Amino acid sequence: MDSTATQSAFRQQPNLRLRNPPLDRPDGSELFEDTSGAVAGSYMGKNQAGPQMSGFPGQSILSDPMSNLAMAYGSSLATQGREMVDKNLDRFIPISKLKYYFAVDTLYVGKKLSLVVFPYMHENWEVNFQQDTPVAPRFDVNAPDLYIPVMAFITYILVAGLALGTQNRFSPELLGVQASSALVWLIMEVLAVLLSLYLVAINTDLTTIDLLAFSGYKYVGMIIGVVAGLLFGRLAYYLCLLWCCAAIFVFMIRTLRLKLLSEAAAEGKLVRATRNQLRMYLTMSIAAAQPLFMFWLTYHLIR
Repeated sequence: MDSTATQSAFRQQPNLRLRNPPLDRPDGSELFEDTSGAVAGSYMGKNQAGPQMSGFPGQSILSDPMSNLAMAYGSSLATQGREMVDKNLDRFIPISKLKYYFAVDTLYVGKKLSLVVFPYMHENWEVNFQQDTPVAPRFDVNAPDLYIPVMAFITYILVAGLALGTQNRFSPELLGVQASSALVWLIMEVLAVLLSLYLVAINTDLTTIDLLAFSGYKYVGMIIGVVAGLLFGRLAYYLCLLWCCAAIFVFMIRTLRLKLLSEAAAEGKLVRATRNQLRMYLTMSIAAAQPLFMFWLTYHLIR
């Protein structure tokens, strides 16, 4: 009995232990101060003042007068550079003049295509002027344009790819060679005409863009010949190409004679001077070169 009571008293003894009270210093202050509240208060104060004091990073830069001066100087340099590029670009590539050559409409395109394919019945080949400025192509079918040559060149490349595909010879590399060769021949043709005009010393209003336009009309006949060959065979190709070659020869003669033989046409009589004979030979040469290029760039597409 006594042993049992002793054991129970021994087991309950830890529960009777009290926590030691905090030690107080003689002056009544604690030995260790509780600083947790101060730390939390300072942390909250920093969080509240942080957004107001920091701001965004570029605020100090934008408020710097030197930075504003540098930004203004950089914008002025950019403006001057853009103006210089526009000026030099307009010198080599007259953007304002190019707009004139693309001022076409559906009616003009239809009339121009019929004139290129069938020029025999057309009588008036003179370009109309308004206040010493040629009218836009959509108002004059005789005015040169770049819309038809550009579209005809792209269509020729597509038709050439179709022809190569029907012969199981299509490849992107071969199509690229076809396009690059046609473009190189066109550039060489224009450069040869410009060199001939310089050597003959002909004063004419025929510009480089005009030569590009007139040289690009032959792609219309090339497309007709290749499509006819794909649909109806090699004989149809030769017949259509022969017709288009004759048509482009007449078209170039009647168009360029007013550009290169303007003095003789204005006088209305035949001048047999040496320079005028050279102009006549040059006109015939340019017109005769068109059928040669048409055959050279299309004969390998038909088999």
